[in-house]
Amino acid sequence: MPRKSASLFNLILSGAQKRSMSSQPSGSIHFGPFEVTSQVFLTTSHSFALVNLKPLLPGHVLVCPRKPYRRLTELTAPELTDLFQAVQRVQRMLARYYFSPSPTNQNGDSHDVLADGTPEDGSFNIAIQDGAEAGQTVSHVHVHVIPRIHGSTAKETPGPGDQIYESMAAEEGNVGGALWDREMKKLRLRLGARPEPGGGFPSIEDSERHPRSVEEMEAEAKMFRDVLEEMGAAEKEA
Repeated sequence: MPRKSASLFNLILSGAQKRSMSSQPSGSIHFGPFEVTSQVFLTTSHSFALVNLKPLLPGHVLVCPRKPYRRLTELTAPELTDLFQAVQRVQRMLARYYFSPSPTNQNGDSHDVLADGTPEDGSFNIAIQDGAEAGQTVSHVHVHVIPRIHGSTAKETPGPGDQIYESMAAEEGNVGGALWDREMKKLRLRLGARPEPGGGFPSIEDSERHPRSVEEMEAEAKMFRDVLEEMGAAEKEA
């Protein structure tokens, strides 16, 4: 992992929560049906956070409960508390990486050093698409955490309306679709090219072929069963 990426994710180990949070997952972790262990950068007793296969903006990550709950109301009180404590932790980590307390380093480009900001030095979109009709494409509760950086990815003007929500509901925000595409690519690489038909028989004109009746097909099946029974009997006598 590049130094700047490692420094980003190692930030989660600092502070009082270091004992209960870890950046190293133990065992495989699944996001819905997808194995995402290599994408996970934070684990807690009930939650995990992962980098997004299809981020809408720099720093767009997901925070999920460990259990594959489909809806937010299924989480227990301790799980819900842990989930949003993890969200806060991720916010602080992203702010320290992306947000600058001074106007001299306010952009979304790659950093050679940490911006060392706080959440108050920028803004965040925190969103949950709770159910398929709300745009959820992976049936596993997940919280979108998206940093909005001054002079780069922040809204240009204050007030209502934000393109990020339209993007989240469009193909560019289709997290489930992107994960599905990735798994299909792996499958194609493992299986190789799709087999093509070949070794055809001489052409038979369609006019010479006629659909068979159910009775004809049943009779043929019975004939084959009878032949198999005769074979079995002959093998026993041999």
